[in-house]
Amino acid sequence: MLILFNKPFQVLCQFSPQEGRESLADYVTIPGVYPAGRLDADSEGLMLLTDDGGLQHKIAHPDHKEAKTYLVQVDGVPDAAALTRLQAPLDLGDFITKPCRAVQIAAPDWLWPRNPPIRARADKPTSWIAITLEEGKNRQVRRMTAAVGLPTLRLVRSSIGPFSLATHPLMPGEFVQVSAGLIKK
Repeated sequence: MLILFNKPFQVLCQFSPQEGRESLADYVTIPGVYPAGRLDADSEGLMLLTDDGGLQHKIAHPDHKEAKTYLVQVDGVPDAAALTRLQAPLDLGDFITKPCRAVQIAAPDWLWPRNPPIRARADKPTSWIAITLEEGKNRQVRRMTAAVGLPTLRLVRSSIGPFSLATHPLMPGEFVQVSAGLIKK
């Protein structure tokens, strides 16, 4: 079984409760499923959950990483140099990123409003970047944008491998069961 779940902002990526915090258990009612990969509490968007340990390993293990696309609202406007730096291997101190794809995009018109909303500053513009990675270290996208002078304000994972919120539109907190046959072998 494979579940697509749109994780809301500030929801913990675990089923075990933590006092005063929402977790996956507050949203996903199907017993026996576990996350195939993680998404930090400050991030929103697509997660895959499964009851199949082999499939979970295939999705999350570094040797079989599925491409993941993140829509990132940043503080500032990227220039060509910043986008080039994001795409090239980037030294983040404790590791060097693999090459990735990073392009400036228009604000996604299909994206739900975040609660609480992103702070707005009249004196500093924000913009959006789509970043596609085939790796996923802890808070990697946030660290990458900060390293090029564009702090992340909002981070939404929009796709994992063949699964996308564009083709499976889910509002935050919603989930749907899909066929696992689309995961690459």
